[in-house]
Amino acid sequence: MARPLATAKERDLRSQQLLDAAVTLWQLNPDRVPSVAEVAIKAGVAKGTVYLYFKSKEDLLLAAHARHVQVFFAALIERASLRKRMNFDDIMHLARDHIARVSAFLPLATLVAGLRHKGVTPEAAIAFDESMAVQLMTAGGLLCRHFPLPDATSGVRLLMRSYALILGLWQLVGSDQPICTSPGVSAMLLPDYLSELDAALRALWQGALNKEVSHDA
Repeated sequence: MARPLATAKERDLRSQQLLDAAVTLWQLNPDRVPSVAEVAIKAGVAKGTVYLYFKSKEDLLLAAHARHVQVFFAALIERASLRKRMNFDDIMHLARDHIARVSAFLPLATLVAGLRHKGVTPEAAIAFDESMAVQLMTAGGLLCRHFPLPDATSGVRLLMRSYALILGLWQLVGSDQPICTSPGVSAMLLPDYLSELDAALRALWQGALNKEVSHDA
């Protein structure tokens, strides 16, 4: 008798299991992308099972990054959907808890940026971009309820600039192999990544929002 097709819940659980295995293996050896065979062994499934869900090892890591992004946007959208007014501290709290303090988020984001041009299938890249666009537009529109932003596009720009700052600052001073290693330059920054991030994001948001207010005046 043929085995019944997996339910949507079972497929989702299997997908999450494979993503967990891929991220765990990659964190153990960040200098290389784990093979599909290694992920299969770690997840306790046949190699062919992995290909039912992901077309390449690079697609696996892109999907793992997409999962991180979805968790952040889900939290942001949930908070922005509430009637209680948001302020910058709410934004920083979300960025800190769902991006900066998630150990694999920023390292994986850096890796995936390179894999987009080497190994990630076009279908996976397009799906990621389309999902990102929807989440950005939803969140950008909701931010207009709480901040003096004229439209969803302005909210999207602010979110994109914030993410660029979060990732770039982490690459500069927060990673295990920071770009900035000069003691003289480092001495000009606040003593740790999260402190510097708070100051930089606060300046970005204050500048952007003050600009919008001055335009409306």
